[in-house]
Amino acid sequence: MTASSPVIEIRNLHKAYGSLEVLKGVDITAHAGDVVSLIGSSGSGKSTLLRCCNLLEDSQQGDILFKGEAVTWKGQGLARVPADPKQVLRIRTNLSMVFQQFNLWAHMTILQNVMEAPVTVLGRDRDEVEAAARKYLDKVGIGDKCDVYPAQLSGGQQQRAAIARGLCMEPEALLFDEPTSALDPELEQEVVKVIKDLAQEGRTMLIVTHDMKMAADVSDHVVFLHQGLIEEEGAPDQLFGAPKSERLRGFLKSTTHI
Repeated sequence: MTASSPVIEIRNLHKAYGSLEVLKGVDITAHAGDVVSLIGSSGSGKSTLLRCCNLLEDSQQGDILFKGEAVTWKGQGLARVPADPKQVLRIRTNLSMVFQQFNLWAHMTILQNVMEAPVTVLGRDRDEVEAAARKYLDKVGIGDKCDVYPAQLSGGQQQRAAIARGLCMEPEALLFDEPTSALDPELEQEVVKVIKDLAQEGRTMLIVTHDMKMAADVSDHVVFLHQGLIEEEGAPDQLFGAPKSERLRGFLKSTTHI
């Protein structure tokens, strides 16, 4: 990667489910240290875009590049799939995904949850991973919960454990898919604080969120998606303070954004 190469670059991305076009040609760029938030109504394509970026979904057209390396494809249209499973694994492990519903393993302690992927997927030394896992659990404020199980934690604590799990992969970037939408407002603020701290550290992040205040506070760049296309994008001050698009103005009026 050259000094100017983005960590994540998406060019003219198209995604359909059968005849339903969800993404209709989207371009997103995130350089090292950038925090890019994706906002928009339900069904606008935000989460689908994130899942395509992490290769959890196959796109039908367009390019996805990680640190200047383009994903290789075989097949066309709805039959298009990544050509190199090793490349998919390498990219996916460098783009840690934090999901809305936590996705913690119920039968494992919090420490075991955080350690599992670095040990089994990356083959890293267990003792080194355990030290890193404890460090990241401390970082997100639940270092005292290592030996408890997910069901014993609040939703906010579970989401913070999921963030620690993502960090323990030592990724190039973090992808957040509505990380606070399953939480009560009080618990939501616990997670927002962790995300703000990560932003201040200069972590590269793509965040799909319904929380306009968080998007305004942490983002370098905000993208407003509408019906599978980018309707407007720019710095948070511009988008939230002086939106140009009538659709964006209407969307912001329907949300509590600042």
